[in-house]
Amino acid sequence: MFFLIDHNLNGHALVFFGSIVNQGWLDIVPIRFFTFEQMELPINSDDRVVWRLAQENEMILLTANRTMKGNNSLEQVMREENTPNSLPVITIGNADKLLNDSEYREICAERLIEIVLTIDNYKGSMRIFIP
Repeated sequence: MFFLIDHNLNGHALVFFGSIVNQGWLDIVPIRFFTFEQMELPINSDDRVVWRLAQENEMILLTANRTMKGNNSLEQVMREENTPNSLPVITIGNADKLLNDSEYREICAERLIEIVLTIDNYKGSMRIFIP
């Protein structure tokens, strides 16, 4: 499963991915994290552009703080463009805790893996908050 990491989570994602690796999850399910830079996506891209790029590339957007107001807010984009086959957006409930609390990070990793392993159950659900 491919994940597009929101630009404000680059450092967090390294630590989070390390936790996924350390728990041995990559032996069970292939996961790759991609940054905006790797996808040649400007960090000031609006949510509509980000969501569309993720969907077109069959990626789950991993974020912590995409906006909920405006015509191009993530919430509005999902309401307008989500289909039963759309991949969900995964939102980390507490990005600082993900970075600084290993137990929280492990719980988030386990929840992420659960979602990946049962992704068909989550298609079309728009947004999932973890843990």
